[in-house]
Amino acid sequence: MIILDELKKIGLEMGTKFIMVLAVLVIGFKIVSFIEHRVMKNRSWIKIDPTLQSFLKSFMKIALKMMVIVTAIYSAGVEMTTFVAVIGAAGLAIGLALQGSLSNLAGGVLIIGLRPFKVGDYVEGAGQAGTVTEIGLFYTHLTTPDNKAVIIPNASIANSSLVNYGVFPTRRVDLDFSVAYHSQIKLVKSVILDVVERNELIMKDPEPFIRLAKHGASSLDFKLRVWVKSTDYWDVYFTLLEEVKDAFDLAGIEIPYPHVVVQQG
Repeated sequence: MIILDELKKIGLEMGTKFIMVLAVLVIGFKIVSFIEHRVMKNRSWIKIDPTLQSFLKSFMKIALKMMVIVTAIYSAGVEMTTFVAVIGAAGLAIGLALQGSLSNLAGGVLIIGLRPFKVGDYVEGAGQAGTVTEIGLFYTHLTTPDNKAVIIPNASIANSSLVNYGVFPTRRVDLDFSVAYHSQIKLVKSVILDVVERNELIMKDPEPFIRLAKHGASSLDFKLRVWVKSTDYWDVYFTLLEEVKDAFDLAGIEIPYPHVVVQQG
């Protein structure tokens, strides 16, 4: 009978502690969500650089939830000295298990500190390319031009070569055009220049560059270089390809292509 009473007492204590821990976790996580929501709506938060927003949001959320978990453990009656000792003993194993995650965290800190890119930039790195939508504690999120979500570990993108197309407000469009050998060089340059001058998205300064660049095996190869706003790059690129082809046709300028001559013996 005494043993049964002791078991009931122990069961009651454990049940009470379990309910207390569960209550702390549920209420604590709800408070974390409330704080997160209020911070997101705060005017001061809205003024923060979007690149920092996503990083700080992840950091704040993890830190607050860790505080809730520690509070829940403390409410269960676990002495903090014992808890710290256990964490210290398990620290090496946890560090080895989370080595990749810690590298990603360090990469995120480097990205935020050095700012090689920011939210909204179009970047190419770690074998991927897209517009940066979020820089988190562990991962950087990109959106590709065909609307695919790409998630890259921060360590990978921080330790690889990176091309950032969003740093400067202008970009240069480089195009090559090939014409037949009997074409007049001055005429070809004049036709291309006329197309360029009609395009209002192309900048006047620096001046467009149009020169014969190469005597190919079966063609004269001309190089065109024009400067545009970064946001107009692809529009100008494809428009020039289309309009120069039409202009060549109107001017009677032949674009060479392989010919097969069949002779009967």
